[in-house]
Amino acid sequence: MRYFVTGASGWIGSATVPELLAAGHQVTGLARSDASAAALAAAGADVVRGTIDDLDVLRDAAAASDGVIHLAFKHDALMTGGFQQAGEADRRAVDTFGEVLAGTGRPLVIASGVAGLKPGQLATERDMPVLDGTPLSTRAATAAEVLALAGHGVRSCVVRLSPTCHGDGDKGFVPTLIGVARDKGVAGYVGDGANRWPAVHRLDAAKLFALAVDKAPAGSVLHGVADEGVALRDIAEVIARHLGVPAVPVAPEDAADHFGWLGGFVGADAPASSGLTRELLGWQPAEPGLLADLDQGHYFRAA
Repeated sequence: MRYFVTGASGWIGSATVPELLAAGHQVTGLARSDASAAALAAAGADVVRGTIDDLDVLRDAAAASDGVIHLAFKHDALMTGGFQQAGEADRRAVDTFGEVLAGTGRPLVIASGVAGLKPGQLATERDMPVLDGTPLSTRAATAAEVLALAGHGVRSCVVRLSPTCHGDGDKGFVPTLIGVARDKGVAGYVGDGANRWPAVHRLDAAKLFALAVDKAPAGSVLHGVADEGVALRDIAEVIARHLGVPAVPVAPEDAADHFGWLGGFVGADAPASSGLTRELLGWQPAEPGLLADLDQGHYFRAA
């Protein structure tokens, strides 16, 4: 099979492409820069130049493929306040893929998230997000559209990822927490720190995407979750030990000031399970969990 992958040189995509190639598939990757194109070519993938805003490029690449894995998203919008615009760009890309793949039975697999599904309770693949029109629900609405494509001859699948997809080279939430701890001289957690973050290693997430595009039934929801919920206090204590600083509570009303742009997320309690995903596809995470990965030390190399 030939699969078209957006975000192919990104954090999850750069691990998913080798998984697909190792399984004997051909891969066409979307690259927006010379560096991304070179990395994809070196990995053994074919390259299409463009961005998710280039709808004609997406349309042609999808039409020439046996399926699509859509991983690209304008993640920097989280820090710049442009999440609504990023979500709209994502929606246009998905609309394009849906038009091309309708009636073909070919797969469309997209990335979404488990955060916010069922605050304070263990979320499963059967739980659906509330579509309340807020900017953060825009991506969830796109995922709902993808699932609806199952009724239009598309083998559609949504992989909801943990908010922490960790591993060597991570530039997400955990490195941000570490950076704040370096700057403030303390490793903070909100309140009593009992709130939980689900997590998955990027290599395990990549294996899940490769399984999904090959085997997931139409209209399926999968969870990329290995650790169902790691207490933020436990994360802070590992950070504190490695940096030689104290782990301290931060009052909820001070979270935005202490953690910056992460302040709105760091106190969330969002445990999630992947039991149905494991049963359906036989996915078994094999990489270290979040705390064990932190203890390997690569997160604490000098910047």
